[in-house]
Amino acid sequence: MDYEKQKRFIVNLIYCGLIILLVTITIRYALGLVSPFLAAFLIAYILKIPAKWIAGKTKLPYKLIAMVLVLVFYSTAGILIALVGIKLVTVTVDMVMALPSIYTNQMEPALGYLFKGIEHTVSRMDAALVKTLNGLFAQFVQSVGELVTSLSVRIVETLTGYASLLPGIFVKILLMIISTFFIAGDYDLMVEFIDRQLSDKAVGLLLQIKEYVVDILFVYIRSYALIMAVTFVELSVGLAIIGVSNAILIAFAISVFDILPVLGTGGIMLPWMVVEAVQGNGPLALGLLLVYLFITVIRNILEPKIVGSQIGLHPIVDLVSMFVGAQLFGIVGMISFPIFFSLLCHLNDTNTIKLYK
Repeated sequence: MDYEKQKRFIVNLIYCGLIILLVTITIRYALGLVSPFLAAFLIAYILKIPAKWIAGKTKLPYKLIAMVLVLVFYSTAGILIALVGIKLVTVTVDMVMALPSIYTNQMEPALGYLFKGIEHTVSRMDAALVKTLNGLFAQFVQSVGELVTSLSVRIVETLTGYASLLPGIFVKILLMIISTFFIAGDYDLMVEFIDRQLSDKAVGLLLQIKEYVVDILFVYIRSYALIMAVTFVELSVGLAIIGVSNAILIAFAISVFDILPVLGTGGIMLPWMVVEAVQGNGPLALGLLLVYLFITVIRNILEPKIVGSQIGLHPIVDLVSMFVGAQLFGIVGMISFPIFFSLLCHLNDTNTIKLYK
């Protein structure tokens, strides 16, 4: 009996492992090939609702309305992305060009001031060490200067590497735009064709999955809006306490930036803190560090609880799924894995599938 249980356990473990392996390979490789068409289908689905409403009110053909909405959507998105992209490139180029002057005019004098204080303290204890310190300081300043120069070169090389990816990205975007026009115009026909190829049970399962995922996405947006609001309040209070002017406006900008999984609050506050420290504003730099640490700790505590409770996952399950997703597929995995596990729990709870008791 025990042997049969062990055998069944091993078979089930191998079966689950193969499924996970196939899903991982499919998502990592196959998904990239069809991603423009999946994105086009998603955009067409989103635009279908206003297109049908406008067509019903104006009595104009649905296909015409859908085409116009797709055109308006991509025109608006293109203009916004172009403006933001130009601004980011301009700021990045200015920052790279300014790095050497920032080092020469701000960092090097600050380091010299710091060294003089150390030299004065050491000279009281042992004057012979001053000569050694002078040599070490010269080497240190030279190393920092070389680091700043290499950093500038590395940033330029990184931007050049990203620029080499633009042709492939442009082709995918072009395919997505063209596909969206075709899919939006014949959305109902395509859905009906897919329905005819599937059994009633499969269609019902797909509809159930679609409804749940759409609901979960809205819940996800609401959860992160709540996290953003908490971050905004914390930042407003923290920045006001340490004496930062326009604390509310700055807190709002940082809280919006905080939604980005990779950069987050640290993408603004850490460079800000370093600049203030280099310029000799130690108290403000220390205050920014304390505010950043407080916000980071609170967010790491709240995010699994808020997101997990909203999508029906235990905080530890949500935390594990976010970590595994981020390790496997980056930002996309970090967002999609909790939704996927929430969907599995929902299907299990409704007895659609049986994964656990």
